[in-house]
Amino acid sequence: MSKSVIDLFCGAGGLSEGFRQVGYSVLAGNDIDEAAGKTFDRMHPEARFLSGPIENLSAKQFLSAAGLKKSELDVLIGGPPCQGFSVYNHQRGLHDERSSLYLEYLRIVEGLNPKWVVLENVTGMQSAGNGAAIQAIIKGLEDLGYRVEAKTLKAEEYGIPQERRRILFVGNRLGLPVHWPMPTHGPGLLPFVTVRDAIGDLPELENGGTYEGGKYGSRAKGDFQKYVREGSKGVTNHGAPRLGEINMQRLEHIPQGGSWRDIPFDLLPKGMKRAKRSDHTKRYGRLRWEGLSSTILTKCDIHWGAYIHPEQDRSISVREAARFQSFPDWFEFSGSRTEQYVQVGNAVPPLLGRKIAETIIAIESGEEIPSEPISLSA
Repeated sequence: MSKSVIDLFCGAGGLSEGFRQVGYSVLAGNDIDEAAGKTFDRMHPEARFLSGPIENLSAKQFLSAAGLKKSELDVLIGGPPCQGFSVYNHQRGLHDERSSLYLEYLRIVEGLNPKWVVLENVTGMQSAGNGAAIQAIIKGLEDLGYRVEAKTLKAEEYGIPQERRRILFVGNRLGLPVHWPMPTHGPGLLPFVTVRDAIGDLPELENGGTYEGGKYGSRAKGDFQKYVREGSKGVTNHGAPRLGEINMQRLEHIPQGGSWRDIPFDLLPKGMKRAKRSDHTKRYGRLRWEGLSSTILTKCDIHWGAYIHPEQDRSISVREAARFQSFPDWFEFSGSRTEQYVQVGNAVPPLLGRKIAETIIAIESGEEIPSEPISLSA
């Protein structure tokens, strides 16, 4: 019998997908976002999706949906909404009601009593309230009988083509140690997965264009493209918003690796005419083929970050953002394009979830923690 997972604040289900890739059965999920719920429902047909605010749901409802009794669940996973702690939220802190949703996670932990817990959040938690939320989560889980560790992981060190920092909490009530997956990519290891490795095979798009259900732009090159294309029938969600005329004029001046500082002064947005050259280094950034993607957020807005295609004068598409998050191509996002970007940006990269899941399996079986790179085509 496969091991079981329930996903709280599941969004589209990136963390669930990572656990599923190594054999876990995702039995239930919950989120308040209806569009994300449709995606989760379609992409996790084996799971029961419970819609609405988690405050309105009881642990018994999750157990009923999953067909489990208390203490039978193997892993409870989830990432409470993180805007309250985000470095992009300048009023962040514990006063933000979204910051206290971890208490709902703890409430469900108490009611389910899973063997393992995995909780993900932004690194802004470390500075918000001087790290009070981190200590509160650890203490809350310890009070429920869990041995817990917290660590900031870098997505790019695990074969994900993106600079992304997230804090992970992993714990168990089995008396087992908590270990972390060994990095597989970086200096002295496998080379980082680049922007070209990630999206170089996708068809060209015009500004504001959409390419749905068609063939790829070229044959798969490299392990990452083979991984994302396995089981896919074609390209979906490959559409980008239309940029206005003034933005198109700005893009003409930005080389690969360049930013707003390459735009002639008279074409700059008003606010940026007053900016220091050392400020906002990612704004109007054009990705480099041989570099990493910048952190994928819920809006891939070129005014706020490096979301311009390396060669084509347009912002990156939903599918390109999903590639940078390591979603397989068969994983199709529901809702409007705006809602799709939100789902991709909020997700835990499936390959990061997979590494955590592999490490839990290794700990339970008493094996050494795998330091060899995972085979993406397995």
